[in-house]
Amino acid sequence: MNRRHFLAGCAAWPLIGTLHTYAGANAHDDASPWFRWCLVGMEVGPTGAQFGHSDLHDTRYAVKFDGAEIVRRCVAAHSEYLVMWVRDGDFAYYDSKILPKAPGLGTRDPLQEAIDEAKKHDLPVISYCVVQQGGHFLQQHPEWAMHGADGKPLGRFCLSSGYLEAMKEILAEQLAYGIAGFHIDMLDQGFGPPYGCWSPASRDAFQRAFGHPMPEMPNGPSWDTAWNEILEFRYLASQQFEQELAAHVRRLNPDATVDFNYHGNPPFSWEVGQRPVQHAGNGDFVTGETGVWGFSALGVGLNAEFYRASTPGIPFQVAMQRGVRMYHDQTTRPLNDMRWELFTLLSHGAFVTMVDKTAFDGSLDTLAYQRFGELFAEARSKRQHFGQSPIYNTALFYSSRTRDWIGKENPGLWMQSFCGAHKALRYDQLNGSIVFDERVSAAELQEYPSVIVANAGILPMPTIAAFRSYVEQGGSLIITGHSGQFDHLGQSMESIEWQQLIGARPVRRLDSLDNWLRFPADDSQSQLLDKWVSPVLPRDWSFLVKGPATVYEPATAIGVGQLWSPARTIRQQRGQEGTEWPMSPGEVIGPAMLVQPLGRGTVITIASSPDYATASEHHVVEARKLLSHIVQVLDQNRRVEIVAPSNVQTVVTDDPKSKTIRVHFLGYNSPPQTIPAKDRPMVLPPLIEDPPMYRAKVTLKQGAIRDTGCLDPNTERLLNGNTIMLTINAIHEVLLIEYS
Repeated sequence: MNRRHFLAGCAAWPLIGTLHTYAGANAHDDASPWFRWCLVGMEVGPTGAQFGHSDLHDTRYAVKFDGAEIVRRCVAAHSEYLVMWVRDGDFAYYDSKILPKAPGLGTRDPLQEAIDEAKKHDLPVISYCVVQQGGHFLQQHPEWAMHGADGKPLGRFCLSSGYLEAMKEILAEQLAYGIAGFHIDMLDQGFGPPYGCWSPASRDAFQRAFGHPMPEMPNGPSWDTAWNEILEFRYLASQQFEQELAAHVRRLNPDATVDFNYHGNPPFSWEVGQRPVQHAGNGDFVTGETGVWGFSALGVGLNAEFYRASTPGIPFQVAMQRGVRMYHDQTTRPLNDMRWELFTLLSHGAFVTMVDKTAFDGSLDTLAYQRFGELFAEARSKRQHFGQSPIYNTALFYSSRTRDWIGKENPGLWMQSFCGAHKALRYDQLNGSIVFDERVSAAELQEYPSVIVANAGILPMPTIAAFRSYVEQGGSLIITGHSGQFDHLGQSMESIEWQQLIGARPVRRLDSLDNWLRFPADDSQSQLLDKWVSPVLPRDWSFLVKGPATVYEPATAIGVGQLWSPARTIRQQRGQEGTEWPMSPGEVIGPAMLVQPLGRGTVITIASSPDYATASEHHVVEARKLLSHIVQVLDQNRRVEIVAPSNVQTVVTDDPKSKTIRVHFLGYNSPPQTIPAKDRPMVLPPLIEDPPMYRAKVTLKQGAIRDTGCLDPNTERLLNGNTIMLTINAIHEVLLIEYS
């Protein structure tokens, strides 16, 4: 391939003005479902009834919610599909015989308007249909309500009740319009206490599933075998509800698609009634949501990888929104702020839906649609650069069992280790996939050079066996915190199989979080330290590693470095003074790390939690560097090495057919923020207005570079052997490396 042909597809996006309408702009196989060829689309719905119990007579609401105008705006903005809001917790936005219709619509039918206009443009229309958010319809049918353990209604629909049949009728009504499919939202069972449903329907369903009456929980979760059954029942109820709805739609129209809004990813927990794998695959594809306001900037890429891993090999949809704070806040983000989020998701392989919530009267924001048009045109012009096979440096192990039974009612503390491990990778330009405890196997693990087990306290025997087989065949484990030290109900236990895997016995778990590591210059294992520690850490320096820690007694593993407990004042020892602020190191109590060769692989056990520390408010950079350095050492066949600022994320993919590696650069650039008015020190991230300018270095570690190219003609690129030096001034840039 010569340079002219190689770069022909790389400079496409400056020509975005040539894309005018959806029709004909993207060739595709008409027989394939819409989600297999679409890249970017819109979700449009009204604002004003989302919290339920809206006034049934307020004719001002949604009076300008016009399906035809919405389609025209979306087509002009280069949207490839439309998710049309047709039912929320209060109203239907079509002529329903079952649900109350939004009062401002009068005789108009926005769904029919949208369908009629969409036919002119070959635009797929997907129905957005809410399940929960009980408003007027729940008031009309109190017999379908969830009830707490005390018998009181909870203001939500019971998924085991006759509401399932009502939902089937609602979907049948909407399907008759000729829609392309459904996006079914809010399958959660609540986001906080009280938990569980003790309605008559749930009690009957539980009896059928478990063969005995539903346990009573008058004081909340008991965290014992009875509560384990309650949790399993909640998961089962959500799964069956989703599967029944999907099967119903397929019976009525096998070509119509079904996807469910998914809450199995961080920061969601057992409270919502979903597990990562169990509930991701119940539709044609999984749909999740992101948003810096609710999931963090680093959560954008993390959740994209989470959705990809939960349904491997199937397209996955991620929703983002134009608003600054949440979906209905009526603000419009700067173009570059939305650009960063959109192209982060696309780089990770998602197809992306932009959520727009109209004004109270249903009118649309003109400036927002101008920005959508710029973003979507750019995305579509770059289409050929998305969806290739990712190149991973490691994988993160996600234990939903640990989330449920160690995290319990404060799961965020456990997930901090998982999220911190992801942050450590991202800051050092490393890519990590995700493996789940629900289906982990040695065969799946073999796809990765290493697996990070970040404070996963509950590791059943099949999981430990899979880990051992993986290591013996040449894989590597990186273990932190209190991993493997609890039984299936979160009670402390000793596992001989786990101890044999790590080559040590856990003596005790520290009750402190402000723990310290030190690697002395005169350590007897100097050779091991030179490999695993010295390149990123000075010797004879104590550094804080905030998070769970374990004192280990090595058996077959080799102990290196020192774990220090924190100093405690007399008042702290007496319980008269808190320990939330870190103290200095106190005394040596065990090794900092364990190195265990096993078969053809290696197990590295870190006595503390550099992952937790990295996500904490006491983040010491060296803790992060220790974890990422170990990942790099274990990635012995690393294909690409990237050096870039920590505010830049990179995604690396490979197209073996054309022998082209793509390195996506996502530059996150936002100005400093001021003191918040409340809840200090929590600060909302500021908005990205300007693209960053930075230097990066990319080295191809295997093979030879035949040619390189970039999408942005303003990017400076210098090739020296197998190393490319770049100066980038963009939110999203793609470096293409043609290799031999």
